[in-house]
Amino acid sequence: MQDVRTVRAPSMPRLAAASLAGTAIEFYDFFVYGTAAALILGPLFFPTFSPVAGTLAAFGTFGVGFVARPLGSVLFGHIGDRHGRRPVLVGSLLLTGAATVAVGCVPTYDTIGVAAPVLLLVLRFLQGLGLGGEWGGAVLLTAEHAPAERRGLWTSFPQVGPALGFLLANGVVLALSATLSEAQFAAWGWRVPFWAAGVLAVAGLWLRSSLPESPGFLEIDDHARVPLAEVARDHWRLVLLTAGALSVGYAIFYAVTTWSLAYGTERLGVSRTVMLTCIMAAVLVKGSLTPVAALLGDRYGRRPLCLAGCAAAALWMFPMVALLATGDPLPMFLGFLGAMIAFITMFAVIAAYLPELYEPRVRCTGAAVGYNLGGVLGGALTPVVATALVEHGGRVPWGVGAYLTGIALLSLGCFALLPETRPVPAAVVAAEPAMD
Repeated sequence: MQDVRTVRAPSMPRLAAASLAGTAIEFYDFFVYGTAAALILGPLFFPTFSPVAGTLAAFGTFGVGFVARPLGSVLFGHIGDRHGRRPVLVGSLLLTGAATVAVGCVPTYDTIGVAAPVLLLVLRFLQGLGLGGEWGGAVLLTAEHAPAERRGLWTSFPQVGPALGFLLANGVVLALSATLSEAQFAAWGWRVPFWAAGVLAVAGLWLRSSLPESPGFLEIDDHARVPLAEVARDHWRLVLLTAGALSVGYAIFYAVTTWSLAYGTERLGVSRTVMLTCIMAAVLVKGSLTPVAALLGDRYGRRPLCLAGCAAAALWMFPMVALLATGDPLPMFLGFLGAMIAFITMFAVIAAYLPELYEPRVRCTGAAVGYNLGGVLGGALTPVVATALVEHGGRVPWGVGAYLTGIALLSLGCFALLPETRPVPAAVVAAEPAMD
């Protein structure tokens, strides 16, 4: 065992920057698929389907990535709890980057027939497998280095990574959409964002190559032999509660960034450029507010912010779909913005909250499994369910609003059953009278 005293701790800004960059790159890989699924993959890989069925099929392959994420969290969680957080960062980045580049190389249905969607499905599964390990490794490496009183702030930087990854992915798609014709974009332009993932993966590996192992891992004397077995035996209720609690965040994010993109372009006739711009502007504000919400979590606690975010989401989902249905840029942006603010009120503190809920010896597995199961409940199903609900409703997708509100209420109940974990400042502990 490496002595924790021999490890030179990195500066927190450097560690946070490396974690942020890595999560941004991996979520870029994941999000670029979602954007492509909403805009182009249906007709290219499922041409024999109707337009709506093709979109549903493309969203089905999108959902496979979420199903794979809990499996990735088990695989990489085992590595993280047995061998260290740092190997997780390297392995997950390599797997996700390679799978994303490969998606950009898959021939379409017209070229190789049914093998095309099958390959797409396999590669999407590998993407999800890699991303299932990324979040746990990046967050734990930051959380276990950070001072307790500012753990929320420092762990919020990896949480900014998804916003940056989304903006980068959609910025590339937006630039291509603005400069290429529809025929060029369908022929080869959609592949460019996937190929770019290779360059980003190399950059991420370089940034992470010199990071030291987490002191939290090095201080563990007795590592779990089978972390998943311990989590299933001793922490199953906590895993289910965290999965249910986090499902609303995924549902909101993918309703805004994936389903609404398809709904706006296909049902409302809004241009791809306008939809992407409205969504990206809301996500940009969300990313900017993440450290602010995290500071509030350090001051007032993790659980109060999570409860407030869930309540805001439950109140905002019907107004959001009504504003989206207008098809006008400003109302759509305001609808997305309200949803993103509710989302980040919760998710800014999650990177500190989940590690604090689990004991160190199974922390990588427990936190990652709970986080990614929430993705299955909220992220995998939402685009598919919302698209199906729209087909049986009017111009305003009230059914989607009801579905999202129901998930918000479920998450609110789960958060209400979870304990607070914010560390008590040392000065407060010293001031308390001794108990007999």
